[in-house]
Amino acid sequence: MDIYEKINELYDKRRKVELGGGDERIEKQHQKGKLTARERIDLLLDKDSFVELNSFVEHRAQSLGFSDEAPGEGVVTGYGKIEGRPIYLFAQDFTVYGGALGEMHGQKIAHVMDLAAKNGVPFIGLNDSGGARIQEGVVSLDGYGHVFYRNAIYSGVIPQISVIMGPCAGGAVYSPAITDFVIMVEETSQMFITGPKVIETVTGEKISSDDLGGASVHNRLSGNAHFSAADEEEALMMVRKLLSYLPANNKEKAPIAENVKDVDYRSELTETIPFDPMRSYDVRSVIDEVVDDDSFMEIQKAFAKNAVVGFARIKGQPVGLICNQPKTMAGGLDIDASDKISRFIRFCDSFNIPLITFEDVTGFFPGIKQEHGGIIRHGAKILYAYSEATVPKITVILRKAYGGAYVALNSKSIGADLVYAWPNAEIAVMGPEGAANIIFAKEIAQSDDPEKTRAEKIEEYRQKLANPFVAASHGMVDDVIDPRETRVKLIQGLDMLSRKHEDRPAKKHGNIPL
Repeated sequence: MDIYEKINELYDKRRKVELGGGDERIEKQHQKGKLTARERIDLLLDKDSFVELNSFVEHRAQSLGFSDEAPGEGVVTGYGKIEGRPIYLFAQDFTVYGGALGEMHGQKIAHVMDLAAKNGVPFIGLNDSGGARIQEGVVSLDGYGHVFYRNAIYSGVIPQISVIMGPCAGGAVYSPAITDFVIMVEETSQMFITGPKVIETVTGEKISSDDLGGASVHNRLSGNAHFSAADEEEALMMVRKLLSYLPANNKEKAPIAENVKDVDYRSELTETIPFDPMRSYDVRSVIDEVVDDDSFMEIQKAFAKNAVVGFARIKGQPVGLICNQPKTMAGGLDIDASDKISRFIRFCDSFNIPLITFEDVTGFFPGIKQEHGGIIRHGAKILYAYSEATVPKITVILRKAYGGAYVALNSKSIGADLVYAWPNAEIAVMGPEGAANIIFAKEIAQSDDPEKTRAEKIEEYRQKLANPFVAASHGMVDDVIDPRETRVKLIQGLDMLSRKHEDRPAKKHGNIPL
């Protein structure tokens, strides 16, 4: 046998691995509206940039008659580029034993994760797996453990993104849950700990896979997912867009993009928000006027709609936005909004992305359900996250800033670098209406015209205690600004804070109220 025969043998083996479960199973995958692992990689990465690793790894299982071949061990791993920037990834191959994870499958993923961390580049997981490979027994669970461990220790070191492109059941859901962002594909992807059949057996409840753990459920109700895509191509394009806002690792800054907004003075902002504090509006209209054109990428859009968070650019500089949404629950903070906000803050702080807060908040949402559900603990997460963050932090008080929610949303007392307020802002322990009813209750009750007296006292409270110049006189607001200059002030502030460095007391880690 000469060298050419050996080379031919190499290519034969490689073709077998690349074929995965074979033509019949590939066709079944396509019939379900799903791409193969390699087709997904080709869509995600820059053309001809993928380099595969460990393609000839094989399982060692012999128990229960499981001695069949599993080409590529049911997962494709390697590295490539997105917009010229390097990334590492894995893509589970559902055509090979349903993408089930075994010992060597887990080792392939762990190996490429280690390479991503060593090189300081983002890591992407394309998940399409029926779970642990039962035939391998406990070693398949051990394989999951190695992946989970790396998800945890590399958290905050390199960005980690999970795309759910099929079933993700049992222990398989924990790896995506630890990663920074989860993208799901509508109709074809699910996540759940126990499937519909197990639930029916144990509890008697009947439910479909999609109703139990589909993209809509996790984007709207549980908050386990951050994005929902209509199809696989859209999901993969979301990954590419998301990475454009992020640095490669925690030691770098996010890439600056070309600025596409010509005018920084935005005259439309005076008409964007109703002057009457009782009227609602969509905070996205403020965002659109302030950030670079078409640069806002909202995170968890369908979950906790009373808060709006996401990435945007201001003069090309990526920023993280945290905003109250007055059109939902008057912008009040509840349990879900608290979780959504605090985790986003911590991600941005991990990867050196400045934080900008647009505040219009009535307070923490009242109610027995909220109190018994732990609003104290969940709300404290926001306080903790802002206080812990050392990136540039700027707050703009658009209208209302009441009570503990004012303090929690990046006030000067918990570490804001700059706080601006619009001239119509109301900053106080509570709204003027409620405060006047308490402070002046006796005067109102004894008045000949209680309604007129109440209106006068509300205005008196608003002028003496709730207006932004009172907070500015105490140094809690750095400047009261013309709304039309909001973008200008943010550009100036970000430039001034671009060299910010702030240390925290030495410790192993804090104990956030989870």
